Amino acid sequence: MTWEQVIEDYMVYLNLEKSLSAASIEAYGYDLSKLKEYMEALSIAPENVTAENLETFLADIYDRGLIQTSQARILSGTRGFFKYMQMEKLIETSPTELIDSPNPSRKLPDILSAEEIDMIIGKIDVSVAEGHRNRAIIEVLYGCGLRVTELVSLRLSCYYPEKGFIRVIGKGDKERLVPVGKHAVKAVSLYLKRRNEIRIKKGNEDFVFLNRRGSKLTRVMILVMVKGAARNAGIEKNISPHTFRHSFATHLIEGGADLRAVQEMLGHESVVTTEIYTHLDQKYLSEIIRLHPRARKIDK
Repeated sequence: MTWEQVIEDYMVYLNLEKSLSAASIEAYGYDLSKLKEYMEALSIAPENVTAENLETFLADIYDRGLIQTSQARILSGTRGFFKYMQMEKLIETSPTELIDSPNPSRKLPDILSAEEIDMIIGKIDVSVAEGHRNRAIIEVLYGCGLRVTELVSLRLSCYYPEKGFIRVIGKGDKERLVPVGKHAVKAVSLYLKRRNEIRIKKGNEDFVFLNRRGSKLTRVMILVMVKGAARNAGIEKNISPHTFRHSFATHLIEGGADLRAVQEMLGHESVVTTEIYTHLDQKYLSEIIRLHPRARKIDK
């Protein structure tokens, strides 16, 4: 069965059996189109979707910046879709049964320690064709705090290693300059030597990161690679490309970086958005509070 066929049948079911409004059916169809696009990119048929596949799909939805209510709505629609498939005996059990609903609060994703990031990078096999590319991708994600969309759209014409900056095209086509560290520059340099051996498809010449067929990478490809790299390193946290962006910001702030500077590097419109990265651990906060005049007087 194809995704188009099953979704179309489900839309008919919502209309005739559930008597939903045209607007509601259209909304369900729109959300399921995201699921279809994601699973088709991985060549996963509707009847073969697993709970793990759905977890990575929801992680991708999170990375797109959708608010919690939108994530919950998409999951709710997905549950209904697979319940319909189960009812029609297209599948035996629904893969959504093991998926928890998103917490309506601003729950932050797991972050990685610097040691865990080193473990992930160290486990990447650079002897295989994509090894240097994958290492460079993670170095740039963590070293520059890019969104995954910004990473796959990164162009050679926007990469200035000699100046230590990259020019990023963010949300709303807004440009910003982001520093790129020595580790990332070295990793990208090693990758570019391999990249020169690829036959690049027309129109993809300026994109930094390419697949083995010479085309621009997709968000799904990055997500699958990141999850595989974390798994190979024995990291059991729920990892997505956004985890590296989140870790980048958290580590900077823990190290004493100015919140406004981090806001600029992340490309946030408001510093309020950046403040979600200030979830510092209690030990760190305890050390900071000792700098307060009242705390110093007590110490004396």
